Amino acid sequence: MPTADTRHLLPLLHRVLGDTVLGIYLHGSATLGGLRPHSDLDVLVVVREATTHTQRRAMVEELMKVSGGAARPVELIVVVQDDVRPWRYPPTCDFLYGEWLRDEYERGVVPAPEPSPDLAPLLTMVLLADTPLYGPPPADVLAPVPHEDLRRAIVTGVPELVGDLDTDTRNVLLTLARIWTTLATGAIRSKDAAADWALPRLPAEHRPVLAHARAVYLGERDERRDSGLLSGVRPCADFLVRAIDRQRSA
Repeated sequence: MPTADTRHLLPLLHRVLGDTVLGIYLHGSATLGGLRPHSDLDVLVVVREATTHTQRRAMVEELMKVSGGAARPVELIVVVQDDVRPWRYPPTCDFLYGEWLRDEYERGVVPAPEPSPDLAPLLTMVLLADTPLYGPPPADVLAPVPHEDLRRAIVTGVPELVGDLDTDTRNVLLTLARIWTTLATGAIRSKDAAADWALPRLPAEHRPVLAHARAVYLGERDERRDSGLLSGVRPCADFLVRAIDRQRSA
């Protein structure tokens, strides 16, 4: 069912993509305990045929008007059904919109189709959430992701993720905790729930850093405060990466 946060997206997508749309699905925080103050609105679109350059440019232009600023940021991904059903690894992302790429969009960059291991956990979340905004249940248009492909996909981007630690500290720490949690338990949890799982498993010296990231994510603390924790960010991230490596090898 469309929500107040998603209702404006549906006519936009139908207008740009036309009758090639098979289904539009909500996933992420909205389906894992509710949207948080810093949560993106995560939407997957499944289409019958690949988007054209003109369609991708139009989606960027339209999404830039309704995402970010005073509105909730949108992360929108388009996949072609034949690229993900039957399943193959790595899957192909036909189109990606995210606010972290806004500078590129403003320079005229239009996202192109490319292989994306990150689609493995994303499609898993879509199937588990089972929250269509338009179209049939996601299981009718998507194939299940094998567990081993899920495991290898979530660790593939760890080096790149850690490279963003200084500029996206909160998200990086919480995502590392989520990767560790998924490898250890097989479950995909919200970022705050993943932090809840990881915190008692961290050495005492690292807990304040992850607890602060969780509190900022939930809107309980100001991200600019507690500057005394800054020196502990890198050691905490390093511990989480080592925990992921150990769990991956287990």
